[in-house]
Amino acid sequence: MKVRVVTPAPPGSTAGNRVTAQRWARILCTLGHRVRVATDYQSEDCDVLVALHARKSADAAARFKSRYPDAPLIVCLTGTDLHNDIHRDRAARRTLALATCLVVLYPGAEEQLPDSLKSKLRVIYQSAMKPQKRYHRDEKHFDVCVLAHLRYVKDPLRAAMASRHLPRTSRIRITQVGAALSDVMERSALAEHVRNPRFAWMGEQSRAHTLRILATSDALVLSSRSEGGANVISEAVMATVPILASKIVSSVDLLGRDYPGFFSVGNTAELRALMYRAETDRIFYDDLRGRVTRLADLFRPGRERESWRRLLDEVS
Repeated sequence: MKVRVVTPAPPGSTAGNRVTAQRWARILCTLGHRVRVATDYQSEDCDVLVALHARKSADAAARFKSRYPDAPLIVCLTGTDLHNDIHRDRAARRTLALATCLVVLYPGAEEQLPDSLKSKLRVIYQSAMKPQKRYHRDEKHFDVCVLAHLRYVKDPLRAAMASRHLPRTSRIRITQVGAALSDVMERSALAEHVRNPRFAWMGEQSRAHTLRILATSDALVLSSRSEGGANVISEAVMATVPILASKIVSSVDLLGRDYPGFFSVGNTAELRALMYRAETDRIFYDDLRGRVTRLADLFRPGRERESWRRLLDEVS
């Protein structure tokens, strides 16, 4: 089939939506489909449209269904959709009504949808590849990475703030990767970089370099206020990097309710205590790493590929 994947993130972007769109395109190609990724749909010949973001892809979805009323429209709901747009934006709600299927990235996302739409819901776990080589970690430091563009919903500087008042003997250092998406965020990151000797902001990096930073880290902090199912969880799991995560629904669904590495959203003191415990308590650290390792099957590329094969068989 001819499949068009629409994402609001432009070519070359390292935004999560673009990364997801490109990965799905590769998967669909391996399933024998002809796939093109674009930022819009302008009535091109197409058998299936896969649209990321109900609001931002609303016009593309409407044009597709206008030209092909009976063709499958698959809409992937992002975190912004689930926690904001579908509850207040008419265009986003229209996209939900037009969709043949709604893809979400964690099971608990169904709680955000009205009962009338739940039959359309399909859960597809995002996959990640294991690192191709084994990287050596710097034993002089306990390296914690934060991989997120700097915007409010990500609460990206929480780990940096948590590192300010660690004991002087702590080996923790924070590496932040991600572009500042506002002047305010840029000023905050630069100021933190100057005042905090434990913190380094590297700005936007290539995907390959970002994954290398992850693979050489001792822990990942995911401090988001909300998420639609963060792919960085999959990437950290496949790199066997323990995750310290804000206790939001998507992360709890993906990591497990009894996962011991959660902290309350925005709680600097809790995150500081978790980071320091991960550094100094080997039993705790090994437990985190063991739990992450046991999750690997959930995020295998083969599992995501099979989910897409079943979905396209269903809608076609």
